[in-house]
Amino acid sequence: MLSLDLVRALAVTAELTGTLLSPDAAQILASDLEPYPEPQVLAALARCRQELRGRMTLADILLRLDDGRPGVEEAWAMAPRDEYQTVVWTDEMAEAWGAARPLLATDEVGARMTFREVYTKLILAARREHRAPHWFPSLGFDVAGREGPLREAVAKKRLSASRVEKLLPPPADTAPRRLESASVASLLPRIAAQERLRQVRAALGAPAPRPARIDEMQLESTDA
Repeated sequence: MLSLDLVRALAVTAELTGTLLSPDAAQILASDLEPYPEPQVLAALARCRQELRGRMTLADILLRLDDGRPGVEEAWAMAPRDEYQTVVWTDEMAEAWGAARPLLATDEVGARMTFREVYTKLILAARREHRAPHWFPSLGFDVAGREGPLREAVAKKRLSASRVEKLLPPPADTAPRRLESASVASLLPRIAAQERLRQVRAALGAPAPRPARIDEMQLESTDA
């Protein structure tokens, strides 16, 4: 059931936008809005009062619901401009971008209008069907440029931290250090054996051989 605050906000917004609502029309509009979270509807009505220059429709309200999907202009700005960029976007953004992208090289204005039209239809359909936004990453060829968009998506709770960690490469020096430690560890038995041989030679009075460096041992091991 709609609260009194929401009913008043709906009536005031209709009056300020010049929207004439009969009692039956107002009741139907109110019932259409009832499934949505009331704070979202109140915020959407406030935007309608600020932005509309003509009569208000249900679509005007639904377009201004803050359900986690970006608005049209924000969505357009987030879209990647080439295959090197990484983006985290929704199903609706990806589909609208697929429709607009062929026009981008020759007609950016036309591409933007196409994106706007398709994206608007898609988010209206999603909100009418009460579908939550689905965010997913699209990784660009620029590996170094992936971390920023992915970390931002985690901060905005669009992706989980565990998912992002699997998409990022390990620190550049991690693997070499592990290999270096393993190489030194494998040479320790040879170093100990050489030390015992030196002690035996010293006890017998024989000259001690020149100590070998670790990198020389590695070369000998490789040549063997």
